Formats: sequence, C-alpha cells, structure tokens
Amino acid sequence: MANSDQQSSMKIYLRLLKYVLPYWGAFALSIVGFVLFASSQPMLADMLKHFLDALQKPNDTKFLGVSLVLGVPLLIVLIAVYQGIGSFLGNYYLAKVARGVVHDLRCALFDNLLTLPNRYFDNNNSGHLISRITYNVTMVTGAATDAIKVVIREGLTVVFLFGYLLYSNWKMTLVLLAILPVIAILVSSASKKFRKQSKKIQVAMGDVTHVASETIQGYRVVRSFGGETYEIERFHKASADNMNRSLGMTRTQSIYTPMLQLVIYIGMAVLMYLVLYLRGDASAGELVAYITAAGLLPKPIRQLSEVSATIQKGLAGAESIFEQLDEEPEVDTGTKEMVRVSGRLEVRNLSFQYPGTEKLVLNDISFTAEEGQMVALVGRSGSGKSTLANLIPRFYHHDKGQILLDGMDVEEYKLTNLRRHIALVTQQVTLFNDSVTNNIAYGDLAGAPFEDVRKAAEDAYAAEFIEQMPQGYDTLVGENGVLLSGGQRQRLAIARALLKNAPLLILDEATSALDTESERHIQAALEQVMKGRTTLVIAHRLSTIEKADLILLMDQGRIVERGTHAELLALNGHYARLHEKDFVESTDEAMTESHV
Repeated sequence: MANSDQQSSMKIYLRLLKYVLPYWGAFALSIVGFVLFASSQPMLADMLKHFLDALQKPNDTKFLGVSLVLGVPLLIVLIAVYQGIGSFLGNYYLAKVARGVVHDLRCALFDNLLTLPNRYFDNNNSGHLISRITYNVTMVTGAATDAIKVVIREGLTVVFLFGYLLYSNWKMTLVLLAILPVIAILVSSASKKFRKQSKKIQVAMGDVTHVASETIQGYRVVRSFGGETYEIERFHKASADNMNRSLGMTRTQSIYTPMLQLVIYIGMAVLMYLVLYLRGDASAGELVAYITAAGLLPKPIRQLSEVSATIQKGLAGAESIFEQLDEEPEVDTGTKEMVRVSGRLEVRNLSFQYPGTEKLVLNDISFTAEEGQMVALVGRSGSGKSTLANLIPRFYHHDKGQILLDGMDVEEYKLTNLRRHIALVTQQVTLFNDSVTNNIAYGDLAGAPFEDVRKAAEDAYAAEFIEQMPQGYDTLVGENGVLLSGGQRQRLAIARALLKNAPLLILDEATSALDTESERHIQAALEQVMKGRTTLVIAHRLSTIEKADLILLMDQGRIVERGTHAELLALNGHYARLHEKDFVESTDEAMTESHV
C-alpha cells in the first residue's frame, strides 16, 4: 500500500514537472542561484578559522594578498555579495516558474471545465469546482515555490556543509551520519499523515465555498423564507470543520518538528563530546570552524523536514486537479459540418435514461417538424419535455433511437456546428454582469452590428425597457441580470436567440416568467420569429401554443395525444381537460386584473 502511495506521488510529481518544462531556462537560473547561496554557508564557517588565526597571529598570516586583519572583513563582504546574488537568482526565477505553472494549471482547469459533459456538472457542485481553481491551485503553488525553494536551497546547503565536514574531519562526520536513518523514518511517517490531512482540508474548503456561493446566489429565497439562521449554522459548521482539519495538520507538524530537532541535537551533543575528547592534533580554529559548520546543519534539516507538509498539500491539490483534467470531455464523434440547414427535425423511436438510473425518461418518442413548422410539447412537469429539448443540441448522449436534423443524425454533426444551427431559450435565463448589448451579442454573436442587436431587442419587445435604462444598451445588468425583472431577463434571452438567427428555435418554458402583458408582446414577437424557422415550444400555458402546427401531449415519457389544437379539443381527452383548466385560470386572472 505504502509502495503504491509512493508510486502515485512520483506520478503526480512527474506530471507536475511537465508544466515546469516550458520554464526550464528560468528554473535552471534559479538552481544556479541556490547553488551559489548554499555554497556560501561553509565559506562562513571556514572564515571563522581565519578569524581565529588572525586573533592569535594578526600579522603573520596573509590572506588574499593582505594581512588577515583586512582580509577577514573583506572576505565577509565578498561572501555577502556572493550570497545575495545567489539568493536573488534563486528566489526570483523560481517564483517566475511557479507563477507560470499556476497560471497554466488554472487556465487548463478552466478550459477543461468548458469541455466537460453536462453530467459532470450535475454530479459536482459549483463550490468544489471553484475551490479547485482557486484554493487547490494555490496549494500546488506552495509545492512549486516554497517547497522546491527549501528542497533545493536547504538540500544543497546540507550537501555543501556535509562535504565541508567530511573534508575537515571525516571520522567525526561519520558519527553525524548515523542519525540520518532516524530522520528518514520520521519524515516518511509524517508525510503520509500530511497527505491524508491535506485531502480532508481541501474537501472542507470546497464545502465552505459551496455554502457561501449557494447563499449568495439564493439570498432572496434565504431572506424571504427566514433561512438566515439555517445558512449561518451551515456555514459556521463548514468553516469550523475546515478550521479543525487545518489545526489537526498544524498539530501533527508541531509535534513532529521538535522530535526531529531533538534527534539532531542529540547527534550534536555526541559530536561535542567527540570534539572535546578526540580532538587529535586539530587547531582551535579548525575545531571552531567544524563545530560552526555542524551547528549550521540543524536549521536546513529542520526546514527540509517541515517542507514535507507543504509538498503533501501540493500533491493532494495536484491530485484533485489532475482528476478533473483526466475526466472524459464531451463526446464529439461527429465529422460533418453544414453551413446552413433548413431546420427539418425528425425524432424516431427515441428512448432515453439518465446515466446511472434505470427509469426511462423518454419512451419511444417519434414526430416530425417540417421546415418552418411549430411543434409544441405540453404535459405535466417530469413528463420528459425538457429532456427532449436537451437531447437535440446533444447536452446528453442518447443510445436508443434517432434525432435527425435535415435528414442527418445529430450525432454525425460536429458539436460546435450542430449548436450553431440551434437557438435555445430556457426558463432558467443566464445573463452575465455585462452591458445589455454584450448580453444579447454573446459568444459567437460578439461584435454583431449594433443595428442588428437593436432589431433583435425590438423584435423581442425588449427595446422599450432598454431605452429607459440609465445608459441604454450600455447599462450593466448585474450578476445574472439581478437588476432586471423576470420578464425583462426573458426578453433579453429571446433577443439573444433572435440575433443568432438559427434555423431551429427551441423555447423551453420561455414565456413562463412573463406577466400577461409581456406575454402578449412576446407572442407577437414569436409569431414574427417563427416565420421560416422550425420551432419547438415547450409550454405549460396552452394559450402560447394554440397556433402550433402539431401539438404533442406527453405523460411519463410517452406521447399520449398528438394533433392540432382543434383536433385535440375534438378528441375530448387529456388535452381538452388541460385546456379547460387553463382557460378557467386565465379567465380568473383577467377578471382579477380588471378589478385591480
């Protein structure tokens, strides 16, 4: 088990290294800098030998062509300059590498998010996805900067100091080496603990982000239903959990570092004993230099041991990042592209169930919408109408049956090409915190002539309220259009679909958020829009679909009735009963409005 852990750690390290490769020049410069810095450490110890010699014989010994009285101070300045150059090169260029790696990882994660299938977003909450891009990537920065800096700088310092000690007195140095296995065991056991705790901290951080983003997005519901106490408790619990897990990691680190230090100082104590009793013919200067070099060892060794926690945090962060990057992107086996389609839509024997479930959401659906026709889907919630709307642009993949656009299966189209022919307006309107113009001319439509944008807004009956706004078409609409009413948001979404001018228009409950007055406007707009365009309308209100060429009444994933409005009323079945109920409700609404 431990072996497989090490293998997975090595795999993650090597994979992270691929992101470092583009910055190899800066990385090499940083290593040169750390070599300079580390090699200056034994120089400082060796300088003490010359200093003691200078104390005993100030004028007898020459150094750098001058007496030791001048030579030693000059040496200190030279070492400081040498060390400073090394420190700058190491720190700056490694930071450059790390920031580059983090930027690349963030961009890779975000770019990857846009290729993932719908089911990935269904199964992962937004809080954890955002936390991965922000918090987990920062953990990798820790592993990429602080950890690598310590490993290279302090590691090289230990190597240079050990080299100096071996050169000065190899017998005493071998005694010091005896404690290395003990240090290795301590580092290894702590690393495993740090890794496990890091994963738990990252999940807890995701929970904090998730609760916060849900509450911020749904603040109106929270306030109107008195959910403040519940949300406060939920957030405090998630935050406390995150705090406790972080404290657990700090506790492990706090116990582990003093233990390691104790082992190192026991080694130092043994060394002192050896120096005092087995000094041999070494001079006082040499022994002081040796003790100083040995005394410089505990600090880099301690820092090397502490870095284990940072590395394990980084590895845990990298692991979750690579998990997402390894997710299968949206399936796109299509190879064909069409410049323009006529919009003829045919559905043949279509059945569908969501991945991981057994219940059929759609069961043997067949119908044809000729070019320029309007087909309406009606039925109770959960009857499969919206699922059908999601299958046409291939938000989900179907196995049984066919969906044909202009006689070609939607699976044969390249995804981007297929979606270019379809304009989709749903009940859930998504607007961005940008200007009205940029919300209508979004994505592929960006940069559309302003006249076209205004025409689309006029056709969607949105121009009247846009022109009354403070900056007109340049007004910012707030996050998700929070500064607009439901009806206004819906009309902007319809304007966006109109500007796209796609041959196939899908309206999924597109008029549900509108008041009766807005709906009348939209009805008039939609009649204009539908000319020469195939339209699939999903609606609760039957008043919106009376002029449809074909009405399909769905129930539990099946089509139970089909025909025109007049034909279905004559049948006197489900549709007739729904129409009667709808008619009574709209009459009641009209009477209420006339009394207000």
